[in-house]
Amino acid sequence: MGGQVRDLIRQKIIDGLSAQIPDFTRRDVYLPRVSGRKAYAVIGMRRSGKTTFLWQVLEGELRLGTPREALIYFNFEDERLSGMTQNELWLVEEEYYNLYPESHGRRVVFFLDEIQNIEGWETFTRRLLDTHKVGLFISGSSSRLLSRELASGMRGRALEVRIYPFCFREYLRHLGREPEGDVGRLPTSRRSRIERDLRDFLACGGFPEAVGTDVRSRQELLRSYVDVAVLRDVIERHAVSNPVALRYLVRQLLGNPAGTFSINKFYNDLKAQGIPVAKNTLHEYLSYLEDAFLLRTASLDTRSEQRRMVNPRKAYPMDPGLIPIYDRSGEPKLGHALETCVLLELERRGAEVGYVRTASGYEVDFHARFPGGSTALIQVCTDISDGTVYEREVRALLEAKKEYPRAAALLIVLEKPPRMEVPKNVQILLASSWLLETQRFSE
Repeated sequence: MGGQVRDLIRQKIIDGLSAQIPDFTRRDVYLPRVSGRKAYAVIGMRRSGKTTFLWQVLEGELRLGTPREALIYFNFEDERLSGMTQNELWLVEEEYYNLYPESHGRRVVFFLDEIQNIEGWETFTRRLLDTHKVGLFISGSSSRLLSRELASGMRGRALEVRIYPFCFREYLRHLGREPEGDVGRLPTSRRSRIERDLRDFLACGGFPEAVGTDVRSRQELLRSYVDVAVLRDVIERHAVSNPVALRYLVRQLLGNPAGTFSINKFYNDLKAQGIPVAKNTLHEYLSYLEDAFLLRTASLDTRSEQRRMVNPRKAYPMDPGLIPIYDRSGEPKLGHALETCVLLELERRGAEVGYVRTASGYEVDFHARFPGGSTALIQVCTDISDGTVYEREVRALLEAKKEYPRAAALLIVLEKPPRMEVPKNVQILLASSWLLETQRFSE
């Protein structure tokens, strides 16, 4: 690599060390704390806030007393670095220690943003951990890329940190309206404001740049996020041979949130439209979309792996703001948006999530297993004022309780229910309260 590129790397290091920390909304992200030298792999969909989170961690290091010159932010998403190879990555390390030779033997923290753009980066980062006293944060937009390369190259030396678009609490914080203390003790006027904010959140979503924009601008912005993710994180990265089928799949999944999805049925639909594609290819495309964090899926919760494989999965967009872009019904999908928010919140709390279909044929939206060992059956509904709807939702929970007797049974609702008789082993919770009680089941 020529001296001109060496000079570029040196200048980027200087610029990163002198850069002013941008204004940001603090994110509630679980950061594992373990002994030994570990790298943190910060992953998530494009534009969800990974870079901002790196700056948040950097600011936290400053508050703990780490010198600014020991905090190195370097962004590899730079066209001037195109063609950079694994053997040339060492220049980042060399140029930093040339600038600050006194840092040898001292703790420094490297923030390597979008480093997955450089093939073989995992070997470089492992050597950095092995040869220097460093903290290391690396970022990327593909869960499979990072997970696979971390497993093979980092050999247990890295921990994943997932970044999502704003959750409801972060959304309120961004607007300057985050409640303090127990939400249940807020005055009526304040609670009413939160309920309105939740409806707005379900319609607009939590991508930071999209918050506060008008409908047309927001939809164009979010559509561009999806288009770029599909092109760069799926088509280009995986050399997709049938982009037409892939784009049909994207529209199908994002336009029908919280619905069960069958590869066989979708395959037959494409075949009827004259779009040839193999079933195995569709399975691969679905995994690529999950890897790019465009969507999440929930499988049937069962001990039988065969039963799990043959039953359809439920698909959810990575953010409720994506739903109106691809929905063609012309009607608001508040229920689907709320169910999507609940799934994403469960994932944030570290839960393993599936859906339940009881032996008697009832279905429950989610069964969640939390890191501390507790479990919950969760049914999501916008409005249970209709007695028939209420009875159906509660009956499903009670039937599922027979199969999961140790699980809490929750009915999460958007509308405040009228007074009604509630079985003693079922809890009815307002969605706004549950979404703001972020540690409820995370212990």
